[in-house]
Amino acid sequence: MSPIARAEAPDLPWIQEGQSLPPADCAWGPATPAPGLLAAGSDLSAKRLIEAYSQGIFPWFSAGQPVLWWSPDPRMVLVPAQFRMHRSLRQSLRRWSLNPGFGLCFDRDFSQVIRRCASSARQGQQGTWIVPRMVEAYEELHAMGLAHSSEVWLDGQLVAGLYFVNLGGAVFGESMFTTITDGSKMALACLVSVCLEQGVPAIDCQQNTRHLASLGAQEVARSDFLCGLQQALLRPVIDWRASSWNGAALASLKVNT
Repeated sequence: MSPIARAEAPDLPWIQEGQSLPPADCAWGPATPAPGLLAAGSDLSAKRLIEAYSQGIFPWFSAGQPVLWWSPDPRMVLVPAQFRMHRSLRQSLRRWSLNPGFGLCFDRDFSQVIRRCASSARQGQQGTWIVPRMVEAYEELHAMGLAHSSEVWLDGQLVAGLYFVNLGGAVFGESMFTTITDGSKMALACLVSVCLEQGVPAIDCQQNTRHLASLGAQEVARSDFLCGLQQALLRPVIDWRASSWNGAALASLKVNT
């Protein structure tokens, strides 16, 4: 995350414990040093995370910074039916499905997934934003049944995965890792398949990246995202532990190619 040039920045609210976050549309605009930045504080409890996600806000900060809260405009989302199942991914799924030690599942080892995401090297980045405080907070959210992991296992070893937040029918993707070709894409395909089955309208991807765009994610206006979010929050929560998929089934998933 690039440093904030305070001389050029608007005032940034400091949120005390027990104080509500500002509305998402109060975030800094495109002409500011950090578009989408909304507030700062020290509280990163599970209660605060639930408040934030239910309003289209998420935390993102580096070691040594306060907790920074964001709500960018536009917002990057992946409509499940628009997920791009590239030919190479279908081939990987079919190939791996022939291996009896290969498996796809949810929430077998959330703690390992988020820690592997935190330790994975990212091109063009030094260090990680998934600092120990983040790990603690999302593990607390997982214990409450609101944070989950989509996982790829091979011969008893976790080889790829991603973690996400789920409130009602709203799904918020966070981070992913892989140690095999197409591993994180297989974990995402598994998540997409359940979202299709459950009628989830969109997976929040937060910010635009070339990788997400290549998989079918698109930008939408924050106002449209927030409107859809409020409707999704009213839907029943999803039972992720009851969902598991095999590679052959995912390779036949009817989505964009």
